[in-house]
Amino acid sequence: MKVGVWFDLRNPPRWRRDPARLYAFVLEMCQEAEHLGADSIWFTEHHLFEDGYLPQPLTFAAAAAARTRRVRLGTGILIAPLRKTPQLAEEAAVVDLVSGGRVDLGLGAGYRVPEFDLFGADIGERYRTLDAQVGELRRLWGDGGLTPAPVQERLPIWLGYLGPKGARRAGRMGEGLLTANAESWPEYRAGLAEGGHDPGAARMAGGIEGFVSEDPERDWALLAPHVAYHFDSYRRYMVEGTGRLVPRPVDPDVLRSRPPRGPLTSFPVDTPENMAAHVRKYAGEAPVETVWFGASVAGLPEEAVARHIGVICERLRPLLQEGAA
Repeated sequence: MKVGVWFDLRNPPRWRRDPARLYAFVLEMCQEAEHLGADSIWFTEHHLFEDGYLPQPLTFAAAAAARTRRVRLGTGILIAPLRKTPQLAEEAAVVDLVSGGRVDLGLGAGYRVPEFDLFGADIGERYRTLDAQVGELRRLWGDGGLTPAPVQERLPIWLGYLGPKGARRAGRMGEGLLTANAESWPEYRAGLAEGGHDPGAARMAGGIEGFVSEDPERDWALLAPHVAYHFDSYRRYMVEGTGRLVPRPVDPDVLRSRPPRGPLTSFPVDTPENMAAHVRKYAGEAPVETVWFGASVAGLPEEAVARHIGVICERLRPLLQEGAA
């Protein structure tokens, strides 16, 4: 199992730093992660967050590509229905060329009303739009399509569909499924068969919520307020524009002790050995080839981010590779 790190570049008001410094620091951490053996680096996307959440992951991936040589660069995820498909196809191809063929394009349908309003996109059609975009991307990257073409003959597309219906749809399209949750594997496998694809070619990857630490109690004292902000802000923005009530604030201690039940339900802080066991249990027998962990948590100090990347790459990664062997 390969291991990567994930960045959202959140810059909360409570811990705000110079945005230019934050961007420069994350690029330094991309280089450091590659140096320490990370297999991949992933970037994500949101708009109109108070904390300056990264809005253009492919743009940042291009900068990271220029600062690295080996590590794969993915979007986990990019909100595809906000964009015109030819623009997305060209941007991904450019990053693939700059990186020498290292792009993994993770796509999601999105869920926030204000983001769709900002781009003039129809949130009610987002799943249908994304399904159509996948086929259009394949056509545009093929013979007679846009130029220049990507370096990779078949640039990997990963679909961030959650739940059994989404897993089945990703399978029918013959693309990778962007979750590491073994519960999605049966439906994904069934979808591959329905679409006439070889289930033996199934590919899953995804993020693991949590923090890997050599000293969990020490790090939890620092992490707790950042974890609370991370979860509360997501939950607040999730209902914005829907008329639904804002959920009550989370108790970070409960999140730390609760087993995962889906996105934004838990946040374990544990040793590399225990986290490796957690990842293996979560992935089960599913064909999960890559997992990633968030390098930072909503404004975490630079030294804590650098330490976390080191533990992920030097301690957790070998354990998961040994487990796979």
